[in-house]
Amino acid sequence: MRPRVWVPMTSSGCFDLGVSPELRRRPKWSVALSFLYLAFLRTMQILCLQRSDDSGLAIEVVMLRHEVAVLRRQVARPALRPSDRALLAGLSRLIPRAKLHRYFVQPDTLLRWHRELVRRKWTYPKPSGRPRIPVGTVQVVIRLARENPTWGYRRIHGELSILDIDLAPASVWNILRRHGIDPSSEKSGPTWGEFLRAQAETMLACDFFTVDTVLLRRLYVLFFIELDTRKVYVAGVTAHPTGAWVVQQARNLSHELTQRARPVKFLIRDRDTKFTTSFDEVFRSEGIRTIRTPIRAPRANAFAERFVGTVRRECMDRMLIFGRRHLGAVVHEYIEHYNGHRPHRSLDQQPPQPKDVAPAELKNVHPSRIQRANRLGGVIHEYRLVA
Repeated sequence: MRPRVWVPMTSSGCFDLGVSPELRRRPKWSVALSFLYLAFLRTMQILCLQRSDDSGLAIEVVMLRHEVAVLRRQVARPALRPSDRALLAGLSRLIPRAKLHRYFVQPDTLLRWHRELVRRKWTYPKPSGRPRIPVGTVQVVIRLARENPTWGYRRIHGELSILDIDLAPASVWNILRRHGIDPSSEKSGPTWGEFLRAQAETMLACDFFTVDTVLLRRLYVLFFIELDTRKVYVAGVTAHPTGAWVVQQARNLSHELTQRARPVKFLIRDRDTKFTTSFDEVFRSEGIRTIRTPIRAPRANAFAERFVGTVRRECMDRMLIFGRRHLGAVVHEYIEHYNGHRPHRSLDQQPPQPKDVAPAELKNVHPSRIQRANRLGGVIHEYRLVA
């Protein structure tokens, strides 16, 4: 038996002219038979429509139906504008109900368009789920977690309650998890950076630096530096740094250190013979443990060594020193500049002892409002904003 050739019929009542892959693989006589069959159907449609007075209109209707059938094979879902929908909805009321199945505008399509119009008209602000947590509250939670690594989400929730911030414990948990922070309180110890910063608040370092006068006389300056604030104490200036002199300077400084809010626990020094056992005993009596650096290891006392390089580059290498009193006055004035004005990158560009100055808008500051103050005869300049 010869295989039958089926031509699919579209919803408009027209037969589809598309050639399927199966038809491409069939003999040519099968394709010819399909074409003849389709031509016969189109001829019958024309004869049926010729009952009207205008035969050209009948041919045009048949041609338009076939074009619609071709377009439907290419477009799965047509994109309609609001004007198209209104026109099609109006014309559908003029077509008999029995013929509506030929068009893609079906009754359920009209109902769907109506539902969309109703949804667009009645747009009430409806809350979707829980209200969003304010950005400021999220930042507070993250700050508490980062500044207190040992706190869990329950401890942070308690601190928020003290601050009158109403937030559920589960919300605190979700915020921490979303920002990659462990919400549990069972955490390992602090990181190396946190450990070193905590230790730096209770550590002090000391060392000597030397200055040669105009007459090639060598003078010694004993100084101490706080590792957390970078504040420098100048103990004294001498040409003969004996053990007894160093011990006396240590006694003078120990009384000043007792005024710190957080007591010093460790003192770092090198193995210079000028630091005798009596020197260590002075600090031991104040509860300060002396730590000696390894032999020939200046990096072990890096903070003191860095200050020595700074004071040489900014002051001593740019001046001539005539004697001990002159050196004492120069060092004293430079330390005032170093502690009270010179910015430090490790302190967020603030000096060790910042002054309480109200912040000013510096976007449009006139140069006349900036005043310069000279230090050490103009070797160092300080700038301040005046009213």
